[in-house]
Amino acid sequence: MIKNYSKVFKVFKKHYVPIPLEIFGSDPYKTLISTLLSARTKDEVTLEASKRLFVVAPNLEQLGQLEIRIIEKLIYPVGFYKTKARHLHDLAGFILTRYDGCVPMTRTDLITLPGVGIKTANLVLNRAFGVPAIAVDTHVHRISNLLGWVHTKTPEQTEKELVKTLPKNIGLI
Repeated sequence: MIKNYSKVFKVFKKHYVPIPLEIFGSDPYKTLISTLLSARTKDEVTLEASKRLFVVAPNLEQLGQLEIRIIEKLIYPVGFYKTKARHLHDLAGFILTRYDGCVPMTRTDLITLPGVGIKTANLVLNRAFGVPAIAVDTHVHRISNLLGWVHTKTPEQTEKELVKTLPKNIGLI
């Protein structure tokens, strides 16, 4: 069991401000797309880009029908918008053909999608499907090691250790 987690989470919850993307709720499509857009992008920029995109493409079918250059214009100025536009276009077609239009519910399947890595997959699993998963980035990795919760060398190792040791009722996993 991780020591001092209850103190840390008490302070965290006191100061926690929900990220703007939480307005999309648990919709798997919107969660996946906005999470993919959020990499290397400020939350506010991601939120506005997501809103613009969802007006034109409220579902995978319509996203897949958009030309990549249109997607680029809708999501600009998110970081790496040209690459992300291509990923979004390809991802829509992939999900429509391989998963019958339903966002996959497993990490193994999610990481096969264009532009989706482990961190994005874990966020989608947790937020859209309520699956116990922790998105560990460099910051979570470093802080978990600084707090002495884990003694790991990579974010992947940190994720495995946190999943094993964090209490399941804290709302993160």
